[in-house]
Amino acid sequence: MQMPEPDKRILSRKMQIVAQLQAVLPQGAVIHGEYETRAYECDALTAYKCPPMVVVLPDSTAEVSAVLKICHREGVPVVPRGSGTSLAGGALPTADCVVLGVARLNEVLETDYENRIIRVQSGRTNLSVTGAVEEEDFFYAPDPSSQLACAIAGNIAMNSGGAHCLKYGVTTNNLLGVTLVLMDGTVTEIGGAYLDSGGLDLLGLICGSEGQLGVVTEASLRILRKPEGARPVLIGFDSSEVAGACVSDIIKAGVLPVAIEFMDRPCIRVCENFAHAGYPDCEALLIVEVEGAEDEIAAQLALICAIARRHEPVEVRESGSAEESAKIWLGRKSAFGAVGQINDYMCLDGTIPVSALPKMLRRISELSEKYGLDVANVFHAGDGNMHPLILFDANKEGDLELCEAMGAEVLKYCVEVGGCLTGEHGVGVEKRELMFAQFSADDLEMQLRVKDVFDPDWLLNPAKVFPLQASAGRRGS
Repeated sequence: MQMPEPDKRILSRKMQIVAQLQAVLPQGAVIHGEYETRAYECDALTAYKCPPMVVVLPDSTAEVSAVLKICHREGVPVVPRGSGTSLAGGALPTADCVVLGVARLNEVLETDYENRIIRVQSGRTNLSVTGAVEEEDFFYAPDPSSQLACAIAGNIAMNSGGAHCLKYGVTTNNLLGVTLVLMDGTVTEIGGAYLDSGGLDLLGLICGSEGQLGVVTEASLRILRKPEGARPVLIGFDSSEVAGACVSDIIKAGVLPVAIEFMDRPCIRVCENFAHAGYPDCEALLIVEVEGAEDEIAAQLALICAIARRHEPVEVRESGSAEESAKIWLGRKSAFGAVGQINDYMCLDGTIPVSALPKMLRRISELSEKYGLDVANVFHAGDGNMHPLILFDANKEGDLELCEAMGAEVLKYCVEVGGCLTGEHGVGVEKRELMFAQFSADDLEMQLRVKDVFDPDWLLNPAKVFPLQASAGRRGS
């Protein structure tokens, strides 16, 4: 049977692009078969899927530049992809795009212990950055829960944080410089092997830009000396609101733990069944970790425990060994995967002032009842970065839409109490249409103009971040 003319034109166009890409990349670095490209049809926001036209896997900045030159000349959209762990649809392809994966860009390029800097290719995983320096008693501070798999490229794109960001900050606080390839293939260096570069802070613009402005191929990162020691304490409460109030009081007291993590009963139960960490039977659990010399640790924990006891906790238990500490964190770090074993869920990422934690938790409970969807709460309580997991059935008609509607209400409430739509997962496609809840039309217009400067044809990471209504009419959009 003869193929319809439109399909023949599309196939011919695709094969022309494939041939050009194969000419500049090694054998096996261009993936274009119907079934092979399906491995890249979504990221960790699996509710949305779209197989890309082509996938490329370059292993150098020069190859990334060559790919972008071709796509720019041919007007082909490009979706940068790290490890595909985005929970906001940040790496969701379009049917006419080239997915540019950086997984093969995974080398350590330079280590400078004297100046506390490591330079790596951007496809290197987060945890392996620490792995490269830990024998010298250094570490890389940002620690997303997906750190075993997530790439530095994605961390930079979304300005990722992690459990220990309360003390050490998120990616932007630990990023010194990048090699950036613009959509036309131009290679540029921003920042460098020093804390603050001269001129405009373009590095601050790139970090958190979600692949809208260029493709990061190399990064200079700050590494830190490992602390002398660290120890967590588990604090159980009979209500989430009381746990939230305790967090607020710890912060107000002026003590700075390295992390304060929160889990409610549904999350505690699932994580305990998965990791067998010895979590107490309670409605809400805090994991508070401090670090330093042993005397410093003891003093900080004594203050934290005294504050906690004013809130009548169900249990207060300090870790007694390195093994017990590891089990405590295994439970928390496994939360997303553990919940995923038993239910479909959508993970939110709103951020609020710490003082608003009690009212935020009440509101989530009210919305859970309103929509008839269970919620497992787990989040970075110390800096107010909420991660409610809304449970739904992907096979039940209408459940996903119900989940999205509830999620939108939660995120809008985050903004209402003085927070924002995202702390570390980014906007992607998940929160794209909610941007008007946080920004005025004029605010968004200024952001759109920045995009115009870096990517005037609007070919990089299409249909992300900006509401479609706001970006309509931009060249190529």
